[in-house]
Amino acid sequence: MVVRTERKGPVQWIVIDRPAQRNAMNAAVAAGIVAALDAAETDPDVRAIVLTGAGDKAFCAGGDLSPSAEGAPFTVDPAHPTNPVIDLFLRIEASGLPVVARVNGHALAGGLGLMCACDLAVATRAATFGTPESGIGLFPMMILPYLQRVLPRRRLMELCITGERFSAEAALDMELVNYIAEPEDLDTKLDWLLDRIVNKSPTAVRLGKQGFRAMEDMTLRQAFEYAQLMLPMMAATEDAKEGFAAYRERRSPVWTGR
Repeated sequence: MVVRTERKGPVQWIVIDRPAQRNAMNAAVAAGIVAALDAAETDPDVRAIVLTGAGDKAFCAGGDLSPSAEGAPFTVDPAHPTNPVIDLFLRIEASGLPVVARVNGHALAGGLGLMCACDLAVATRAATFGTPESGIGLFPMMILPYLQRVLPRRRLMELCITGERFSAEAALDMELVNYIAEPEDLDTKLDWLLDRIVNKSPTAVRLGKQGFRAMEDMTLRQAFEYAQLMLPMMAATEDAKEGFAAYRERRSPVWTGR
């Protein structure tokens, strides 16, 4: 089993379990994460997802590159030019639950892209990050869409061309991660963040994520039009009505996710 899951209260953990391979991704890993995401979203009691790697050395060291007979690290069927990693990224993109990357070690190449695909990230100070593809004759093509959304253009171009690694402190400065912690404090910091997530309306989070993603690709005028239609719809949900009632009655809301 290359991906295992563990339930911790309202949080579903998804763990890439290939520590000997530095939790590198392959088709089986991508499919395993997708299946775990599907299962989590069918459980009404799940409020958040944590994605991490096994051990304390690597979150994910990128793609598991296996050279073809011609020596190329990727093989593509021209009739079916699909990649399981892209399918994984699109599935994370579509998730209605908050997905938090627990960066327990190095996040490199596709692993950096996997971290950026998550909504939030908490990293150990011991982690390093980078896009080393240029050193083996490649370029971080598949993760560029995410990197371009979170990094300034010139900084990103430098990282992609030089392939140099950078520290957790630098990742925090670039806003690639939300928080960093000492290795022994990583889960304490993660739990602190999760506690601030799981008590919020799952409906608000789900619809809010949908709107956030949609507005990223809209013009300003389109985004305003979308917002003025979405807000009344959100206000009509059971969670919104419960939230207003709880506020008036000065009590904690009881969310139904509807």
